[in-house]
Amino acid sequence: MSHTLQHRGKVDHITNDKVFVRVEKQGACAGCHAKGLCGERGDERIMEVTTPYASTFEVGESVVVALVKRSMGWSSVAWGYMFPLVVLLGVLFGAKALGADDGLAAVTSIVAVAIYYVVLYALRGMFEKRIQFTIIKES
Repeated sequence: MSHTLQHRGKVDHITNDKVFVRVEKQGACAGCHAKGLCGERGDERIMEVTTPYASTFEVGESVVVALVKRSMGWSSVAWGYMFPLVVLLGVLFGAKALGADDGLAAVTSIVAVAIYYVVLYALRGMFEKRIQFTIIKES
């Protein structure tokens, strides 16, 4: 398989065109000091994969969920972590340059990042179309 980001799991449940896969945290995550930053919380999570072949899967079946393109992973990191950092620092230094005191500049930059994440959440449908996972039966 040439996919970069992969998770092994078992089919939890199936709807019309979606397969919900319960994936366990990877072994490498246990020793990682930044595991809380990547969204991995708890021992397992459910991943939703849209596929026209949902009816070919069975509950309890072992599968691999993989990111379709490597660049999609980097795109997610940019939108989720790097761009908010740019917003935070840009607004912070911009407010300071306009003469705001430290407290006001800090609060303004935090509010700007909060607004950024609200807009990002509102646009989640666009990202769901661009960031795609595929599901592969394990042999």
